[in-house]
Amino acid sequence: MEIWINPACSKCRGALTLLDAEGADYTVRRYLEDVPSPDEIRAVLGRLGLEPWDITRTQEAAAKELGLKDWPRDAAHRDRWVAALAEHPKLIQRPIITAEDGSAVVARSEEAVRDALSR
Repeated sequence: MEIWINPACSKCRGALTLLDAEGADYTVRRYLEDVPSPDEIRAVLGRLGLEPWDITRTQEAAAKELGLKDWPRDAAHRDRWVAALAEHPKLIQRPIITAEDGSAVVARSEEAVRDALSR
């Protein structure tokens, strides 16, 4: 199991606390420092069953500078969204846990973390 975190994020710290309390075996990826490639982002999106715009933090300054709210949300523009996430990792929703069964969850709640642990 791997968890993508921003240490400054309270949701990430809460997820780590719960993983530790449950004795989970996991690897931490500080994705702002160890930036995922476009291929890694695509792979995680596949595991999540989501589109890139579904995990984009649209209220971040970079999102506003890029004008993301006006970008089309369709298959033809998917790679443009993925590229933006790779170039501006702060736009990636957090934390993301990749589970042992090959799936992943955006673990912003205790329930989502427990869901990842049960997989």
